[in-house]
Amino acid sequence: MTLNCKGSLIDLQQPKVMGVLNLTPDSFYDGGKYKDEKSILTQTEQMLAEGATFIDVGAYSSRPGADDISVDEELKRITPVVSLLVEHFPDIVLSIDTFRSEVAKQCIEHGAAMINDISAGVLDPQMMKTVSKMKVPYIMMHMKGTPQTMKDLNNYDDLIEDICFYFSEKIAAARALGIHDIVIDPGFGFAKNIAQNYEILQKFSLFQTFEVPLLAGLSRKSMIYKVLGKTPEEALNGTTALHMVALEKGANILRVHDVKEAVECVALFEKLSTHAE
Repeated sequence: MTLNCKGSLIDLQQPKVMGVLNLTPDSFYDGGKYKDEKSILTQTEQMLAEGATFIDVGAYSSRPGADDISVDEELKRITPVVSLLVEHFPDIVLSIDTFRSEVAKQCIEHGAAMINDISAGVLDPQMMKTVSKMKVPYIMMHMKGTPQTMKDLNNYDDLIEDICFYFSEKIAAARALGIHDIVIDPGFGFAKNIAQNYEILQKFSLFQTFEVPLLAGLSRKSMIYKVLGKTPEEALNGTTALHMVALEKGANILRVHDVKEAVECVALFEKLSTHAE
């Protein structure tokens, strides 16, 4: 349960927190907040100070029905920010949220440490080859279709079985290419309805059979705020409640908008774990 990020081993036996930095104008929660150097640096500094181990930077909104943008536009948004963050925070462990191999390649060349691919190589057949060549950890998520079409693709014969079959295939493909550090993310909200999201959380521990680190991306999602009759802005308390459930069921990484609260949740989970019989 370690990841080799730029020569440093990160131990995931103790769960870690990944802070989200969205460079998109249209993300569901914080779209458009981080548009200039000052706001980007301030937010990143705060997340690192609060205890984030990873910072996940994305420039393509993957919310349901989001606008599709070109590779060039994505690169224009993200590569200067990667350079900026690496320059200001030399020890930063940057994860790049992209499904495009060219974006992955250029960001790694600019100093990023790992790739977080919502499509596990499906939307770009060159992605896994690129990750293998760059020798970086690879987070692969389960989804169907694209961000534009996934909302209507939530029919499954057996939800958990289908996801497990998907990961069996993807992990085997990655291993065959020599990718050693793999993290899997069942993809809450990606081609799943609310009931399916809760089924995945309820059975989250089953994904431990793959013997790779597990990432939970629950932060402020509609599975929380719609159930509570709230907005994404009001979904922090619900997020923390579900983070504890995910930790108890084996999550190694929490991908979050609110680092301080997630780090506190991990600390309490760790305290609880040391007293478990």
